Order: sequence, then structure tokens, then C-alpha cells
Amino acid sequence: MSSWAVIQQSLPMFGEKGFQLTLWLSFVGIIGSIIVGIIVSLLQYFKVPVLHQVVSIYVEVSRNTPLLIQLFFLYYAFPVIGIKFGAELCGIIGLIFLGGSYMAEGFTGGFNGVSKGQLESGKANRVESLAACQIHCLPTRILTERSGNGRQCVFLIKETSIFTVIAIPELTNTALDLIGMYYRSNEYLLVLVVGYAIILIPLSIILTLLEKRVRYGSFGN
Repeated sequence: MSSWAVIQQSLPMFGEKGFQLTLWLSFVGIIGSIIVGIIVSLLQYFKVPVLHQVVSIYVEVSRNTPLLIQLFFLYYAFPVIGIKFGAELCGIIGLIFLGGSYMAEGFTGGFNGVSKGQLESGKANRVESLAACQIHCLPTRILTERSGNGRQCVFLIKETSIFTVIAIPELTNTALDLIGMYYRSNEYLLVLVVGYAIILIPLSIILTLLEKRVRYGSFGN
């Protein structure tokens, strides 16, 4: 059988199974990471007692442990204490746990970048206290940082390839299953690379354009 015929036969499995699942897990993981990131950065920015220390520990643990270990812990260690999640839910929780800490870094940088002019604008709108002015300006900073955190979105999508270790049938797992069954590594790995390229290249282009637009809007260049 020709290589092209092998690729054609594999497309339904990659498309209906691996591609769609990768997109879905990435979407839910990224949205969850953004929400967690905003909450963590707000707690850090306003130094909320106790919670500030808790989220600081979370950030350190999340950033300094591999997603692979986090997934093993969720999927294999939790059932020992009576807590059991499905493979896909473990993947989503792991992605959010990892992504939330990285998103928080970007948002915290945005919050710290609230300018004197923005605070003065807040005061002009009768927002009197410093804290209230900062809160008034935070939505603008969140929107500004969306381009900076775009790189984290790309990173999280690529991290879904690790889900294969807990048998989630995303793109990488689909490719490995097909290779194990039919021993056509070159063809299935090519489809795998193309699949990720279809997701990541348009996203990277969009994020680059968005970053330029936000930068020009912020600095007037």
C-alpha cells in the first residue's frame, strides 16, 4: 500500500478522534487557565491575607513540577485515597493546574503596569481610593495582557501531547496507536505533525497580529 493511501485511511481516525479531542481539551484547559490565572494574580496583586501565601505555594509547585508527574499524581495517586477522575478530566485539571500559574504571571505583570495616567483617569471618573482606581483599571490591563499570554496558549496546546501517558486518545496517542497496529511510522508521524501545524500556525499568526494591534493601541506607534 502506498504512503498516500495509508495517510488517507488514517485521516478519519485522526480527524474524528484525535484532532477534535485535542481542540476540545485545549479549549477547556486554556479557558480554565485564564480564569485561574486572573484569580491568582488578583490575590497576589492585592496581597489578600492567607490566600496570597496559598496561591504563591500553588504557583511554585505548579511551575516546578512537570505536567507528566502532575498527571500521574491525579490519575494514579488520587484513587488510592478514594478520589477517582476520568482520564479526560485528569488531563483538563492538569492543564489548568499548570496553565493557571503561567497565566497568572502574565496578568500580574499587567496589573503592575497600571499607569499613573490610568489611575488619574479613574480619579476623574470619581473613583477616589487607590485600590478602587486600580480595580477600575484592571479590565484594561487584562485585555492588554491577552497577547502576552497568547504564548502560554500555544504552550498549553503542545502540552496536550503528554496526555497520551494516561491513554487519552488525542493526536499523539492516536498516532502511537496506529503505529503500534500497522508499523507505518513515517506516515502517521507526518499526519501528527501536520495536525498540530493546522492548529498552531494559524493561532500563532492571529496572536502575533493581536499583539501588534494591542502594542500600537497602547503606545500609539
